[in-house]
Amino acid sequence: MVKRAAGALLSAIRIDHASSRLLATQIVSSIRDIILTGGLRAGDRLPATRTLASDLGVSRTTMVDVFERLTAEGLLEGRTGAGTYVSQSVRIGNEEEDALPKAANGTLAAETNNSFPSPPPVGSEFVERLPHTIRAFTTALPAVDMFPIAQWTRQSNKHWREQRDVVLGYGNASGFPPLRRAIAAHLRANQGINCQDRQIFITNGAQHAFHIIGSMLLNRGDKVWFENPGAIGAYNALLAAGGEMVPLPIDDQGLMVSEGLRRAPDFRLAFATPLHQQPLGVTMSLERRFALLEAAGAADAWIIEDDYDGEFYYGDHPIPTLKSIDHADRVFYVGTFSKTLFPALRLGYMLVPPAFVERLERMFSAYLPSAPLNQQAIVAGFMDEGHFATHLRRMRRVYTERYQVLKACADRELNGLLKLKPTDTGLHTIAHLPDELDESLVADAADKAGITVTPFRRYAIAPLTLNGLVLGFSGVPTSDIEAGSRVLADVLDNAFRGSRKAKTVRV
Repeated sequence: MVKRAAGALLSAIRIDHASSRLLATQIVSSIRDIILTGGLRAGDRLPATRTLASDLGVSRTTMVDVFERLTAEGLLEGRTGAGTYVSQSVRIGNEEEDALPKAANGTLAAETNNSFPSPPPVGSEFVERLPHTIRAFTTALPAVDMFPIAQWTRQSNKHWREQRDVVLGYGNASGFPPLRRAIAAHLRANQGINCQDRQIFITNGAQHAFHIIGSMLLNRGDKVWFENPGAIGAYNALLAAGGEMVPLPIDDQGLMVSEGLRRAPDFRLAFATPLHQQPLGVTMSLERRFALLEAAGAADAWIIEDDYDGEFYYGDHPIPTLKSIDHADRVFYVGTFSKTLFPALRLGYMLVPPAFVERLERMFSAYLPSAPLNQQAIVAGFMDEGHFATHLRRMRRVYTERYQVLKACADRELNGLLKLKPTDTGLHTIAHLPDELDESLVADAADKAGITVTPFRRYAIAPLTLNGLVLGFSGVPTSDIEAGSRVLADVLDNAFRGSRKAKTVRV
């Protein structure tokens, strides 16, 4: 690396002034790639924003924005009076480079498990699904009241005017090619994921994708690292695929990799929600992400990244995915349209490592059920014509407003009754309850009062010490959030009085 006194010479940065992408976004992507591919090492100093702005021919304001975004991602760190440096946490990522197997090893590992395990007997090990009634404060619901039905209907009518062999035939079993292209382009442009169309496979929702991945990778009894508390649908899907679930606790940096190495160093698969942990809302730190990738490489294991609501962020900048720093191709990235569009669509997708593309193409063409072609085609047109991007931008504004209303209601109606945790991503937030209240009893009372609050233990696959509630805010209008907050305040107030009365009787 050629150095200047003012910092590293970043000659590899390329800017396309004719591109529709913002200059700051182009520069962020370039510097991120330089860091993650080892062009800049932990502790390397960057030029001052004024110097780099002059080198690149952009405004200093643009460069300040770039540095702030990379600092928020954990890739850069400022030192007062000394400049801006590549974060020390990147050292973990650079050191792991040689330790992680390359795609060739992945191919070999993928072909060593050609048999599919028989499913375990259905029994009490499966966890009951969460409620989905549209009311305050049901979780994981998009704002169906705001969905652009008219645009969707026009797109549907346009599709049904296509040739009959297109609308009535079988289609490509791996997925409608225009939809695969649209998803790959979306991931490249918005999530920083370098991928090809062939790596995208269309599924009947995210849980279908989890089960396919689990069935392909797991033999009966193979160990699966799983977040506790965690995503119940994914838990059930991987359990049905034969995995032995290993619950791992969550701290303020996300999945505790050290606990996974202690409990099951020979794991075969890890499941994680790095952008917005389900349900606690924690964002996995950069150090923890590198540690997870390193652990997977050392164990010849794989990772499922579930990005179930990462499209909806309310901060200044989106958070990068785990897949975007996965240079050893260990991560299966799974997304769903149930949250970005609507649940009845039952449409999801998975982005798979290159080593698995041909194998999955054979599986999909041989016997796996494909998602309905007509729905795929309508979504593809919806994305290609720009309606999807417009809808996401609108929903971010809507969900920001609904979250702000929930925060205001918590301050006004629920102050002293629970402690709402701030969030900047997703469709829900959490609230901690005082130890004297039982979260399950509160949830039962709330249900009888006409609202839904979900206790933490509904997401637990092993005992928890946490005591609190998950509150969804995305799926209901602000008026329902306000009314629901008043109902919840009454429920909590009654619970407090009942708790004090019980203590008095015991004394």
